[in-house]
Amino acid sequence: MKTFLKYILALLVVFSLSSCNNKTSRNYQYMPNMYEPVSYEAYQESDAFANGIEAQLPAEGTIPRGGFMPYEYEDTNEGYEAAKANLVSPMDSLQVDYERGKELYDVYCGICHGTKGAGQGTLVKREKILGVPSYADAGRAITTGSIYHVIYYGKNTMGSYANQLNEEERWQVVAYVEKLKAELEK
Repeated sequence: MKTFLKYILALLVVFSLSSCNNKTSRNYQYMPNMYEPVSYEAYQESDAFANGIEAQLPAEGTIPRGGFMPYEYEDTNEGYEAAKANLVSPMDSLQVDYERGKELYDVYCGICHGTKGAGQGTLVKREKILGVPSYADAGRAITTGSIYHVIYYGKNTMGSYANQLNEEERWQVVAYVEKLKAELEK
Protein backbone atom coordinates (compact mmCIF):
# COMPACT_ATOMS: atom_id res chain seq x y z
CA MET A 1 0.00 0.00 0.00
CA LYS A 2 2.91 2.31 0.79
CA THR A 3 4.41 1.78 -2.64
CA PHE A 4 1.06 2.50 -4.27
CA LEU A 5 0.80 5.85 -2.41
CA LYS A 6 4.37 6.63 -3.42
CA TYR A 7 3.48 6.04 -7.09
CA ILE A 8 0.38 8.24 -6.84
CA LEU A 9 2.33 10.97 -5.07
CA ALA A 10 5.06 10.76 -7.74
CA LEU A 11 2.45 11.01 -10.54
CA LEU A 12 0.84 14.04 -8.89
CA VAL A 13 4.22 15.75 -8.66
CA VAL A 14 5.01 14.99 -12.31
CA PHE A 15 1.57 16.23 -13.52
CA SER A 16 1.73 19.36 -11.40
CA LEU A 17 5.20 20.25 -12.71
CA SER A 18 4.34 19.51 -16.33
CA SER A 19 1.12 21.52 -16.17
CA CYS A 20 3.12 24.70 -15.47
CA ASN A 21 4.88 24.44 -18.81
CA ASN A 22 2.78 25.90 -21.63
CA LYS A 23 4.19 24.63 -24.93
CA THR A 24 1.71 26.58 -27.08
CA SER A 25 3.34 29.94 -26.37
CA ARG A 26 6.87 31.26 -26.14
CA ASN A 27 8.34 31.27 -22.67
CA TYR A 28 11.21 33.59 -23.51
CA GLN A 29 11.60 36.49 -25.90
CA TYR A 30 15.15 36.63 -27.16
CA MET A 31 14.67 39.81 -29.22
CA PRO A 32 11.55 41.56 -27.93
CA ASN A 33 11.90 44.48 -30.37
CA MET A 34 10.95 42.13 -33.17
CA TYR A 35 7.72 41.13 -31.45
CA GLU A 36 6.72 44.40 -29.84
CA PRO A 37 7.26 47.37 -32.16
CA VAL A 38 8.33 50.67 -30.73
CA SER A 39 5.34 53.00 -30.77
CA TYR A 40 5.73 56.61 -31.74
CA GLU A 41 3.38 59.34 -30.62
CA ALA A 42 1.39 60.53 -33.60
CA TYR A 43 1.32 64.28 -34.22
CA GLN A 44 3.83 65.01 -31.50
CA GLU A 45 4.82 68.59 -30.97
CA SER A 46 6.71 69.93 -33.94
CA ASP A 47 6.79 72.92 -36.26
CA ALA A 48 4.71 71.01 -38.82
CA PHE A 49 1.70 70.97 -36.50
CA ALA A 50 1.57 74.55 -35.34
CA ASN A 51 -1.36 76.02 -33.38
CA GLY A 52 -2.50 72.64 -32.10
CA ILE A 53 -3.72 71.36 -35.46
CA GLU A 54 -3.69 67.58 -35.29
CA ALA A 55 -3.22 66.86 -38.97
CA GLN A 56 -2.21 68.68 -42.08
CA LEU A 57 -5.03 70.28 -44.02
CA PRO A 58 -4.89 69.89 -47.80
CA ALA A 59 -3.96 72.93 -49.82
CA GLU A 60 -6.91 75.00 -50.89
CA GLY A 61 -8.34 74.03 -54.30
CA THR A 62 -6.79 70.57 -54.39
CA ILE A 63 -8.70 67.51 -55.59
CA PRO A 64 -8.16 64.09 -53.97
CA ARG A 65 -6.76 61.22 -56.01
CA GLY A 66 -9.03 58.66 -57.57
CA GLY A 67 -10.91 60.73 -60.13
CA PHE A 68 -13.11 62.55 -57.61
CA MET A 69 -14.45 65.79 -58.99
CA PRO A 70 -16.25 68.27 -56.77
CA TYR A 71 -19.95 68.75 -57.38
CA GLU A 72 -20.87 72.40 -57.24
CA TYR A 73 -24.58 72.07 -56.48
CA GLU A 74 -25.66 71.90 -52.85
CA ASP A 75 -28.01 69.37 -51.27
CA THR A 76 -30.91 71.81 -50.98
CA ASN A 77 -34.09 72.47 -52.94
CA GLU A 78 -32.37 75.49 -54.52
CA GLY A 79 -29.41 73.29 -55.51
CA TYR A 80 -31.80 70.75 -57.00
CA GLU A 81 -33.59 73.42 -59.03
CA ALA A 82 -30.29 74.91 -60.20
CA ALA A 83 -29.01 71.48 -61.27
CA LYS A 84 -32.33 70.74 -62.97
CA ALA A 85 -32.08 73.94 -64.99
CA ASN A 86 -28.35 74.18 -65.70
CA LEU A 87 -26.51 70.85 -65.35
CA VAL A 88 -25.76 69.02 -68.59
CA SER A 89 -23.91 65.80 -69.26
CA PRO A 90 -20.20 66.15 -70.03
CA MET A 91 -20.37 63.02 -72.22
CA ASP A 92 -20.89 63.23 -75.94
CA SER A 93 -22.89 60.66 -77.91
CA LEU A 94 -19.80 58.51 -78.54
CA GLN A 95 -19.08 58.13 -74.82
CA VAL A 96 -22.61 57.04 -73.90
CA ASP A 97 -22.78 53.28 -73.41
CA TYR A 98 -26.40 52.22 -72.97
CA GLU A 99 -25.42 48.62 -72.23
CA ARG A 100 -23.21 49.74 -69.33
CA GLY A 101 -25.91 52.16 -68.20
CA LYS A 102 -28.48 49.34 -68.26
CA GLU A 103 -26.23 47.07 -66.16
CA LEU A 104 -25.75 49.77 -63.54
CA TYR A 105 -29.43 50.74 -63.63
CA ASP A 106 -30.52 47.13 -63.12
CA VAL A 107 -28.20 46.76 -60.12
CA TYR A 108 -28.93 50.04 -58.34
CA CYS A 109 -32.21 51.44 -59.67
CA GLY A 110 -34.34 48.67 -61.18
CA ILE A 111 -35.29 47.12 -57.83
CA CYS A 112 -37.46 50.18 -57.08
CA HIS A 113 -38.01 51.95 -60.40
CA GLY A 114 -38.55 48.79 -62.46
CA THR A 115 -36.72 47.64 -65.56
CA LYS A 116 -38.77 49.94 -67.80
CA GLY A 117 -38.72 52.97 -65.48
CA ALA A 118 -42.46 52.81 -64.85
CA GLY A 119 -42.09 52.75 -61.06
CA GLN A 120 -43.03 49.07 -60.78
CA GLY A 121 -39.88 47.47 -59.40
CA THR A 122 -39.79 44.31 -57.32
CA LEU A 123 -39.93 46.19 -54.02
CA VAL A 124 -42.94 48.21 -55.18
CA LYS A 125 -44.77 45.09 -56.34
CA ARG A 126 -44.15 43.45 -52.97
CA GLU A 127 -45.34 46.66 -51.27
CA LYS A 128 -42.06 47.11 -49.40
CA ILE A 129 -41.89 50.71 -50.59
CA LEU A 130 -44.61 52.87 -52.07
CA GLY A 131 -44.83 56.00 -54.17
CA VAL A 132 -42.17 55.40 -56.82
CA PRO A 133 -43.47 57.37 -59.81
CA SER A 134 -42.93 56.57 -63.46
CA TYR A 135 -40.30 58.51 -65.40
CA ALA A 136 -43.04 59.49 -67.84
CA ASP A 137 -45.14 61.34 -65.22
CA ALA A 138 -45.71 64.82 -66.58
CA GLY A 139 -45.61 66.40 -63.12
CA ARG A 140 -42.03 65.27 -62.56
CA ALA A 141 -40.48 66.96 -65.62
CA ILE A 142 -37.13 65.34 -64.97
CA THR A 143 -34.04 66.61 -66.75
CA THR A 144 -30.45 65.48 -67.12
CA GLY A 145 -29.40 67.70 -64.23
CA SER A 146 -32.21 66.62 -61.92
CA ILE A 147 -31.49 62.92 -62.52
CA TYR A 148 -27.79 63.39 -61.76
CA HIS A 149 -28.54 65.50 -58.67
CA VAL A 150 -30.91 62.86 -57.27
CA ILE A 151 -28.38 60.07 -57.90
CA TYR A 152 -25.70 62.17 -56.20
CA TYR A 153 -27.66 63.32 -53.11
CA GLY A 154 -30.87 61.30 -53.12
CA LYS A 155 -34.35 62.77 -52.74
CA ASN A 156 -37.26 61.98 -50.44
CA THR A 157 -37.01 58.27 -49.55
CA MET A 158 -34.35 57.55 -52.18
CA GLY A 159 -30.84 57.60 -50.76
CA SER A 160 -27.64 58.80 -52.36
CA TYR A 161 -25.69 56.55 -54.70
CA ALA A 162 -22.61 58.79 -54.83
CA ASN A 163 -20.54 56.20 -52.95
CA GLN A 164 -21.65 53.28 -55.11
CA LEU A 165 -21.25 54.93 -58.51
CA ASN A 166 -18.33 57.05 -59.68
CA GLU A 167 -18.93 60.14 -61.80
CA GLU A 168 -18.69 58.38 -65.17
CA GLU A 169 -21.05 55.61 -64.01
CA ARG A 170 -23.58 58.15 -62.74
CA TRP A 171 -23.61 59.83 -66.16
CA GLN A 172 -24.10 56.43 -67.85
CA VAL A 173 -27.11 55.80 -65.61
CA VAL A 174 -28.46 59.29 -66.38
CA ALA A 175 -28.23 58.58 -70.13
CA TYR A 176 -30.01 55.26 -69.67
CA VAL A 177 -32.78 56.84 -67.56
CA GLU A 178 -33.30 59.46 -70.27
CA LYS A 179 -33.59 56.63 -72.82
CA LEU A 180 -36.19 54.87 -70.63
CA LYS A 181 -38.10 58.14 -70.23
CA ALA A 182 -38.17 58.65 -74.01
CA GLU A 183 -39.44 55.07 -74.53
CA LEU A 184 -42.20 55.53 -71.93
CA GLU A 185 -43.38 58.80 -73.52
CA LYS A 186 -43.87 57.21 -76.99
